[in-house]
Amino acid sequence: MVVVHFIENKNVLLSQFRNQAPAVGDELRIKGRKAKVSAVNLIEENVFHVHLVLETVSKKKQTIADLSKKKKR
Repeated sequence: MVVVHFIENKNVLLSQFRNQAPAVGDELRIKGRKAKVSAVNLIEENVFHVHLVLETVSKKKQTIADLSKKKKR
């Protein structure tokens, strides 16, 4: 078992016990977001820092409500 710290822009997103550390180029889902492993650093015998690149989340456009369907008084 190894300890894996998932890091993005110097922020630790998740620390996890795993059977093995992910390799460079692997695609993961961290907290519901897609991520790609950019680098893996061995800190100690069983401690790894995994640097991630998260996929950007696009904001959905809000539809404009059709005001003509509302009842006028």
